[in-house]
Amino acid sequence: MALSIPGLLCDRVTRTPDGEAMRYRDGAGWVSLTWAQLQDRVARVAFGLRELGLGRGDRVALMGSTTIEWIIADLAVLAAGGATTTIYPNSTAAEVAHIVADSGSRIVVAETDEHAAMVQDARVLRFAEMPEGDGDYSALIAALQPSDLATLIYTSGTTGLPKGVELTHDNWLTTAEALATLDILRDDDLHFLWLPLAHSFGKVLTVAMMAAGVPTAVDGAVERIVDNLGELRPSIVAAAPRIFEKIHGRIVAGVREKGGIAERIFTWADRDHGPATAWLADRLVHAKLRAKVGGRIRYFISGSAPLAPEIAEFFARAGLPILEGYGLTESSAATFVNRPGSVKIGTVGPPIPGTQVRIAADGEVLIKGPGVMRGYHNRAAETAETLVDGWLHTGDIGELDELGRLTITDRKKELIKTSGGKYVAPARIESLLKAASPYIGNAIVHGDRRKYCVALVTLDPDTSAGLSDVQAEVGRAVEQVNGQLARHEQLKRFAVLEHDFSVEDALLTTSLKPRRREIEKRYESVLDGLY
Repeated sequence: MALSIPGLLCDRVTRTPDGEAMRYRDGAGWVSLTWAQLQDRVARVAFGLRELGLGRGDRVALMGSTTIEWIIADLAVLAAGGATTTIYPNSTAAEVAHIVADSGSRIVVAETDEHAAMVQDARVLRFAEMPEGDGDYSALIAALQPSDLATLIYTSGTTGLPKGVELTHDNWLTTAEALATLDILRDDDLHFLWLPLAHSFGKVLTVAMMAAGVPTAVDGAVERIVDNLGELRPSIVAAAPRIFEKIHGRIVAGVREKGGIAERIFTWADRDHGPATAWLADRLVHAKLRAKVGGRIRYFISGSAPLAPEIAEFFARAGLPILEGYGLTESSAATFVNRPGSVKIGTVGPPIPGTQVRIAADGEVLIKGPGVMRGYHNRAAETAETLVDGWLHTGDIGELDELGRLTITDRKKELIKTSGGKYVAPARIESLLKAASPYIGNAIVHGDRRKYCVALVTLDPDTSAGLSDVQAEVGRAVEQVNGQLARHEQLKRFAVLEHDFSVEDALLTTSLKPRRREIEKRYESVLDGLY
């Protein structure tokens, strides 16, 4: 096994030097790099950084979108003996200042003038102008150790300042190698990566593809996702649940708008069918959906937040299985995952090889394994609270089935306790609401220490433009969901907000999860009005 991430790339070059490693957009077309070409570019930048004075253990912050330049810079920093600090491209100046100062990053590599202008007290480089040099690359790599710090990822969090999670080369390598043993990846696969490389989900996928020798097409432009799927025809694509919700919502809204025979055919096809009629449903509806996403998808991967079972079932019926997984930045992102051919919708699958799991007396999921972080940077007390006897306390509530597959039911700190003493898991109800209507963008269930539960609902601007009766549509969805809930969980009232939540207004995290406490604070008067 390789001792470092650059060492893993060296091993890959030895095995398949001329195999395609990366594909990236250059103007209107796509350009490919072999594994040998990728390593050559990484080596030159690594020596360029060394000539700038980058020493062993020094931090370099990367701030930008998902591009081939980010991947090369990240690998070069590691090869030079440094560690990468990741910064989301939509971070505020205050967040950038905190991350750079807390991490002790000496250099910041920025993508745009706007990003560069946010940086204080550190040297600024640009991705497009990374320094290059030359030297004995084998000796450089040989000096790296598995226990060396590789990455500082600052958790977006739903409250407070972000915490820097310390992840070593060994954390990433053991996780990636475990994924490579699961028969998920094949020699003829093409992985399409658009996820933020500042997020642990994007990072672990990049290392896993390197371990398996699977090429990755890179383009972080969200507005080009659909076009890229058609052009690239990938076989593996990972996304947050919100992306699958939006695809589902657009399709259902479009069919409703057409009405008539089109809506009736879609409704009929979107049901379980026996062999006699499955082929017709596939020909009329499902084959068209598969063609829209390139026609070669073997499976999607979903992570970073719960996926509504209704959404997973919709894609499964169309022959587009979603492998839902689970992990935290603190556990190198990929800790549980459903396996191809044995997906159990509603679960995040069993743990990856080498990972142990147990459920605490209060229902909290505890994890132990080689992917678990070294600790929080500069936060010994919080590290001690989160890592107890080697067990990572995830803060998530879950349960295991007879085959060891995990179901996450909610966040420990987000459980609602009504004034009647009943507990409610809001995330499950929110997922049901978004699945019940193609026009709902986000939902927040509220009711802690209140007499009953209510909801704040936003509309998806991509699907709701032509919606004539908003209150009736949301009311229908609420009624449908209430029919699946216990009496104390049911939503008694709701309010439809004027705008959807976004990362820019600080109401969504960068992984598109609602910042619950901030939303409740901002809309306090609206919530009070519902009581």
